[in-house]
Amino acid sequence: MADQQSSAAIEFYWRPGCPFCMMLERGLGKANVTLDKRNIWEDPDAAAFVRSVAGGNETVPTVRVGDTSMVNPSAKQVLALLHHEASS
Repeated sequence: MADQQSSAAIEFYWRPGCPFCMMLERGLGKANVTLDKRNIWEDPDAAAFVRSVAGGNETVPTVRVGDTSMVNPSAKQVLALLHHEASS
């Protein structure tokens, strides 16, 4: 599926020490997905965005592809979204 990767930018919202973020980043890295990483502890706008899609919480990892945001997705879910975006 990595060969079908969308040209859409993948915004990856994370924070240091988050094991779920590390797991998702590792899974997406294996699929050669390029991430635009945004540390919510260093970027107030990134933190505000995450709160806006996570019910007021700073739940990471959060991923945005185009107009679609996913809170704490699996790598499989993100890859499926990329495939869907590429085929639209």
